[in-house]
Amino acid sequence: MILGMTGFAERSFASPSLRLKISVKTLNHRFFDWSYKGAPLGEAEGRLRSLCEKMIRRGRVEVFVDLTPLGAAGWDFSLNEGLLEKVLRSLDRASRRTGLRLEISLDSLFRVPQLIEVGRKALGPADVAFVVRSFQRILEDVLLLRRREGRETARLLRKHIAAVRRSVARAEAHFRRQPARFKARIEKRLADLNGGAAVSEGKLAEEASILAQRYDLAEEIGRLKTHLDSFEAFLSPKVVEPVGRQLDFLAQELNREANTLASKSQDIRITRESLAIKNELESIRQHVQNIE
Repeated sequence: MILGMTGFAERSFASPSLRLKISVKTLNHRFFDWSYKGAPLGEAEGRLRSLCEKMIRRGRVEVFVDLTPLGAAGWDFSLNEGLLEKVLRSLDRASRRTGLRLEISLDSLFRVPQLIEVGRKALGPADVAFVVRSFQRILEDVLLLRRREGRETARLLRKHIAAVRRSVARAEAHFRRQPARFKARIEKRLADLNGGAAVSEGKLAEEASILAQRYDLAEEIGRLKTHLDSFEAFLSPKVVEPVGRQLDFLAQELNREANTLASKSQDIRITRESLAIKNELESIRQHVQNIE
């Protein structure tokens, strides 16, 4: 199945102990490229990446996780008691010197650097399992979009491949008539050189054969057909492995054969068909860049 490489999904989840918001964006990339931002997940991030690599073979994956514990048990609180005592003693000394009663509010205490630290506890096994399950659901949403994009891309590719086949067929038809054209051209040229005298069939056949061999396009046309067959085979819904790289390689090979066809051709009609093929191949290569 053809898969696209762009997609986006965002969802919120909740368990008795956690509230999650996860977003996943996938973009074009030659390889699998993981980018994570958001709440520190510790070892759980490795599990998310491993799961993602199993479901998405190629592309840049940008993941963001916002995580909030729902109960006090999910938080760590620490008070630097030594520092607190120093602060209070300093206030007491200042009060005695000035004769004023100096006090500090709880809000001000919280602003004292390194006095109070509040942080989220490391995720326990149950919370990690919940995060992984939630992430898998998000990936399934992204894959749904990538499959939809892949179907549309495959449809467009088949349309362009059909156009290439038509141009190849027309070029082949012109090529098959080439020997007769060569013969007529040589006959006229030799007749002009001989002052209009008739030229032997043997001489005509020999000269036509030499030209036909020099400008033989059978191999290029044959390879174009073979590459087109392979390309369409990779577009089959029965194919389950990623095919983006194979299609990109075949597009390059098709373009190479089209260039050779244009350079060897002595028939303007064949040259026009080769240019039409190259135009279709440019669209094909653009589409192929977005296939996993």
